[in-house]
Amino acid sequence: MRPKIGDRVLIAPRPHAADQGSSEGIVAQILTKSSTHPRGIKVRLTSGEIGCVRAVFVSGR
Repeated sequence: MRPKIGDRVLIAPRPHAADQGSSEGIVAQILTKSSTHPRGIKVRLTSGEIGCVRAVFVSGR
């Protein structure tokens, strides 16, 4: 599932920050141009963190 701006997601940080584990946050910007990617869609969170989406949390939209 491709995330949208404003979605709450779980990301795997960029490779140089792999020791930080995963992070949860709100999508501020979608950085991957294609609709899918084998390693996950790359996003920037509102906190400024960048990583590949591992899960999109579904709210009661």
